[in-house]
Amino acid sequence: MIPFLDLRAAYAELKEEIDAAMGRVAASGWYVLGAEVAAFEQEFAAYSGTKHCVGLANGLEALELVLRAWDIGAGDEVIVPSSTYIATWLAVSASGARPVPVEPDVRTANLDPERVAAALTPRTKAILPVHLYGQPADMDPIMALASRHGLKVLEDVAQAQGARYKGRRTGALAHAGAFSFFPTKNIGALGDAGAVTTDDDRLADRLRTLRNYGSKVKYVNIEAGVNSRLDELQAAILRAKLPVLDAWNDRRRALAARYQQALVGVGIVEAPYVPQWADPAWHLFTVRCPNRRRVTEVLDAAKVGWLIHYPIPPHLQQAYASLGGKRGDQPLAEQIADSILSLPISPHMPAAHVDTIVDALRRAA
Repeated sequence: MIPFLDLRAAYAELKEEIDAAMGRVAASGWYVLGAEVAAFEQEFAAYSGTKHCVGLANGLEALELVLRAWDIGAGDEVIVPSSTYIATWLAVSASGARPVPVEPDVRTANLDPERVAAALTPRTKAILPVHLYGQPADMDPIMALASRHGLKVLEDVAQAQGARYKGRRTGALAHAGAFSFFPTKNIGALGDAGAVTTDDDRLADRLRTLRNYGSKVKYVNIEAGVNSRLDELQAAILRAKLPVLDAWNDRRRALAARYQQALVGVGIVEAPYVPQWADPAWHLFTVRCPNRRRVTEVLDAAKVGWLIHYPIPPHLQQAYASLGGKRGDQPLAEQIADSILSLPISPHMPAAHVDTIVDALRRAA
């Protein structure tokens, strides 16, 4: 059996460091918004190349609270990719604004800058590109468009911790970057966790207020905030993992390169396209399959784990039935959803597993 992902391997490699981090928090007697969160915020901001990092409870609230901090809400529109995990859209809806889907570059599945301009209206307030699967979106033209129209840009970096765009880290490419540290991410906590990176002093200050019931001083609430605080325990665990993130991403890159080379000529699947300016974090290794059912049957027979990211695009989800979306409205997103397939990749997966997987696909082809 080749599992799609085994999270126990990451703990096994860093057991001493993670156990020490948990023990340190337990012994401290301070479990919410303490020294561990402050230290992680400083360390992750330095890693990302930004002035600030604000730790939050999860990635969805990281997206939502940035929009709220920018006073984006009812009557406003936010450009979102038509091909993404639904959390991107949910954050916009939670702020009170309306998500406006724009089709992707079908090669990368990321937001197509050329299509964004046509979707702008007087109500557009922000653009929310996603670095899907760990591959950076094409940010320069998006930022140029935003600058011309006075729009905010928020990166969804949930899957791209450590990726680079033209040499610059994701999370430092726009006005703010929202991160998820869900356990499956390239750097993951042992539960939910998230953060926002930014160079904007005012935004960082307001996020710190919003995350703590709208309070800067205990029992003094200056606005209607929420409880979205990064846990001390999770911050300590993330601090233990941050020093190895680049090394783990390098292992992912080596596996991705091995896949790319081995899949040449295997017509049953199409390997992912990577622009020259992109240095992906390879959170996922996604292939396109003309006949996905056949491919999944082959993988099942070979006892290889697989997943589909994502089988239903947001506009066809029941959660967004009120927007009136129907099949055919976002044909590129639908094409991707119907053909995408994620193969196993992780920093702890033996390279030989790539050969086993590709051999099975080659025999089927």
